[in-house]
Amino acid sequence: MRYLERERTTMRRLLPGLDEFLEGEPLATLERAGNPGIQAFRRCHGPGLLAPAEHGGRGASALDAVRVQRAVGARSPSLAVATTMHHFSMASLVTLSQVGAGFEWMLMEAVATGGKLLASGFAEGRPDVGILEPTMTAVATAEGVRVTGAKRPCSLARSMDLLTASVMVPREDGAGKELAVVLIPAGTPGLQVTDFWATFALAGAESEQVSVDDVLVPYELVVRTNVDPGQEIDDTQVTAFGWFELLITASYLGVASALVERVVDDERIPDAERVRLVAETEAAMSALENLARQMPDANGDRQLLADALYVRYAVQDTIARVVPRSVELLGGMRFFVADDVAYLAACANGLGFHPPSRGKMSAPLARHLADEPLAVR
Repeated sequence: MRYLERERTTMRRLLPGLDEFLEGEPLATLERAGNPGIQAFRRCHGPGLLAPAEHGGRGASALDAVRVQRAVGARSPSLAVATTMHHFSMASLVTLSQVGAGFEWMLMEAVATGGKLLASGFAEGRPDVGILEPTMTAVATAEGVRVTGAKRPCSLARSMDLLTASVMVPREDGAGKELAVVLIPAGTPGLQVTDFWATFALAGAESEQVSVDDVLVPYELVVRTNVDPGQEIDDTQVTAFGWFELLITASYLGVASALVERVVDDERIPDAERVRLVAETEAAMSALENLARQMPDANGDRQLLADALYVRYAVQDTIARVVPRSVELLGGMRFFVADDVAYLAACANGLGFHPPSRGKMSAPLARHLADEPLAVR
């Protein structure tokens, strides 16, 4: 079996036409702002990857999904990172539909059948602030909640159909507040996208600033979670964050795998070096696949989320080893004259910038190892 063949076969089965399209486009084209990859993802049924087949989706398992994201990352790092944020929002809807009041499945079905793209406005990239703390404020009215705030960076900012974000809203019984997810259609008055991403790496992910200024969100687009202010994550959030860690890790492992693939295909490089790099990346992928196989029975399992974090940080270390070694083996001239090698090397270590960071989670994981409840920071 050729390197990455299993992952690409999975992508071709679930998202027919996408791998062929990405393979036919230069990497520089796929990675620029306004690239054609995002619309190809939409055309090839990508938005419905995680939605159940009975609701118009592709019905991908967690194992399928990590293989797809690795395959996408090896073709287009920007597309893999951007679509992970969509899949995170979609996984949250799928999970909420299993425990919610009933209309969540209608939103999920509309996204899957209509090819809608979800941008995630959940907290990220703010020092000394927990990722569960909303970045936006909400004021309840008779017609809905009025939302104000901003998210930066926000992937898929210019291609999104809906923005998802967390807010605190009054409980329906009047007893305090609870965490809720709001969905805001693109083009809604008061929603604005402005430039934010200034680096060349991952420019195709459309990670710009999305601002929301006193936007009215009707209650039918407000999904309640029954989580109190300051409460630790509930079962639904545990499952959703588990999905995020799996998919974002697979995406960046795919970027590193793109470099390893170039080493594998270069017969001038000694066999021992090529096999060594494949062994490292396949060991990392096997760890991800092991977690993915457990996801159907997760049901808010805190230990599985902890395991996902352990694997994610271990994969970061794997990437940190295989990327510079791959670049070295490919040779200086390949780095100097071939933009692809330098670009992939620049993107591959981005996993460490996604929440929750290893630094923030070290103390909570250490306490968890001492049999305390897992907290996510």
